[in-house]
Amino acid sequence: MKNGKRTMRTDDVIIKVNEENIGTRADIFMCGELGITRSAAQKLLEGGAVTVSGAAVQKNYKLRAGDSLTVSFPETREPDAEPEDIPLDVVYEDADVIVVNKPAGMVVHPAPGHEHGTLVSALLWHCRGSLSSINGVLRPGIVHRIDRDTTGLIAAAKNDAAHLSLAEQLKDHTMRRRYSAILVGRLREEEGTVDRPIARHPSDRKKMAIAKESDPAARRAVTHYRSLAFSEGFTLAECALETGRTHQIRVHMSSIGHPVLGDPVYGGDRTLFQRRHPALFTGQMLHAKELTFIHPTSGEEMTFRAGEPENFLRCAALIGLI
Repeated sequence: MKNGKRTMRTDDVIIKVNEENIGTRADIFMCGELGITRSAAQKLLEGGAVTVSGAAVQKNYKLRAGDSLTVSFPETREPDAEPEDIPLDVVYEDADVIVVNKPAGMVVHPAPGHEHGTLVSALLWHCRGSLSSINGVLRPGIVHRIDRDTTGLIAAAKNDAAHLSLAEQLKDHTMRRRYSAILVGRLREEEGTVDRPIARHPSDRKKMAIAKESDPAARRAVTHYRSLAFSEGFTLAECALETGRTHQIRVHMSSIGHPVLGDPVYGGDRTLFQRRHPALFTGQMLHAKELTFIHPTSGEEMTFRAGEPENFLRCAALIGLI
């Protein structure tokens, strides 16, 4: 562990602050250390669940030398998200983790306007409620996410110990994620890296955007890509995440002039191909095809793969990429 030394008790997590974390806001620090969302971290802080030397910590508290944050998670209880009998494409499952191949159109966790039909609801039904409690009642078990209209592999934790292990792997990059993407235009280089920070768009809070490094809300984002095939003005590419920011691949590829085909947010005007084949586009042509992590209990490195969905393959074939 690079940033702090964590010890576990049955009812709390203790995170010791190292020198490089001094001056960091408590909520941001917790996101990185625990693998939870910023809103989840802030809820814990606002609820008095985080203390330093016995005193409750505010969300804007800046860490000091010698600090140790004690995080007391709420007792496990029935989540507000309701279990729903929704079919899942389960790629792997054991007592600690479950790996699912998510279809396009499925939201990962409940949100305004998407209270039902979520991956969380399906997991609660399938796992009989046996999911980690770390991300609260709306996101039980969720360690990482993929966008609603992105397809592919996502892992969920079935207990808190597994969640913390997977979250740590996300942070130190031992969890690896590879995506297939159809990009607009031809990549100038056969392979490359986009290393540009991402933050919320300054005027549209539903979007992300490339940010200045001086922006306190900016978070480092790194995407590695390589070209697999080119035809008819489109590139079949593989994208590997080094970090995992919201909409990262979509924002990064758009920032270098090669948005993901079919992306309604970052893709610009619809291409002629989209207008000719509208039925193919249930979402952007982005698929999480490979997921690698170290099993929380056995310590074994495990790799899972899921083939691209039918509409992705048909699109690629019509263009001449496969």
